[in-house]
Amino acid sequence: MNREWLEKDFYKDLGVSSGATQDEIKKAYRRLARDLHPDKNPGDSQAEERFKAVSEANAVLSDPEKRKEYDEARKLFAGGGFGRGGFPPGGGYGQPGGGFSGGEFNLGDIFGAGAGGAGGADGGLGDLLGGLFNRGGTRASSRPRRGSDVETETTLGFREAAQGVTVPLRMTSPAACTTCHGSGAKPGTSPRVCPHCNGSGVVSRNQGAFGFSEPCEDCRGTGSIIDDPCVDCRGSGIQNRTRTITVRIPPGVRDGQRIRLAGQGEAGLRGAPPGDLYVTVHVSQDKVFGRNGDDLTLVLPVSYAELVLGTTVSVPTLDGRVGVKVPPGTADGRTLRVRGRGVPKRDGAAGDLLVTVKVAVPQKLEDDATEALRRYAEAEKTSGFDPRAGWAGA
Repeated sequence: MNREWLEKDFYKDLGVSSGATQDEIKKAYRRLARDLHPDKNPGDSQAEERFKAVSEANAVLSDPEKRKEYDEARKLFAGGGFGRGGFPPGGGYGQPGGGFSGGEFNLGDIFGAGAGGAGGADGGLGDLLGGLFNRGGTRASSRPRRGSDVETETTLGFREAAQGVTVPLRMTSPAACTTCHGSGAKPGTSPRVCPHCNGSGVVSRNQGAFGFSEPCEDCRGTGSIIDDPCVDCRGSGIQNRTRTITVRIPPGVRDGQRIRLAGQGEAGLRGAPPGDLYVTVHVSQDKVFGRNGDDLTLVLPVSYAELVLGTTVSVPTLDGRVGVKVPPGTADGRTLRVRGRGVPKRDGAAGDLLVTVKVAVPQKLEDDATEALRRYAEAEKTSGFDPRAGWAGA
């Protein structure tokens, strides 16, 4: 548990209630991240700070384990269970107002703050509670732990999504400290195994008929001691920083599809592996093309004469143009298939191009064209052609 969490209202930062579902939290974060993203608000320091706050809130509330720790700690502090009136100043084990006998109780020990041992590393409250109530008593929250997964979004043009593209993504999230490379120790030094708990991070103690585990006081529950902590991350091994990563979007990605980038998420605590990054892709509509699975679709305007007499029309594809043959007597609305000119597939093949012909009716004709059309209409009647023969019971 990070002590700074208790000084922040992550639910308020995201604009959701404390009972919000994971889906509601995700939607709120996506909306705010889009509005506050530094690329959308260049030079706006206030928007950038809000973006960082929203990102931090999402990193905690979107992780069920972190959210549970955060909610429990807020509930305890709000109710006076610890600090903020929960223990009188100086009260502790064996002190007036203290809950247990033997040993001194110190809020700094709960959070892992203060001098000595861990050199200011975070950790402790979640583990103290875990020890008291026998919930995962041997793992301290500040011990090495895989980083949380991170989610972000990007919007692509239709043709970029169909053909694949490389895009830069700028994001703010916890990442490994660039100074100590995540170790928490000053460059040139290394953490050492805590001799008191032998690296376990917890010690067991009996109080009369009760036995419980608690974070090791020497290492603050981390299992290791940093004699000379990194000045940039204060021994935590992680920092909030804005970074730009290059993402290769594969060909054929669909609107709403999520792409997983292993190891590009939140940094792991104390050198543990990072989480993953999930990129949700939004695809813009195209003026010409549509999509049906792996097939491209388009509507081809043609004249009546072209349908009757037949023609070859040049139509666009994703990588140039291709000639499409319209057979004589083609019906309006017929779909013609051009194989292999659709959306690329993962196996190297491609879908088809589906061309639907649609008659374009002229709004105005010159006198010669009008007269010719009338003569044609008369000839059509003479030939016996009736476009509504058999239609509606006729």
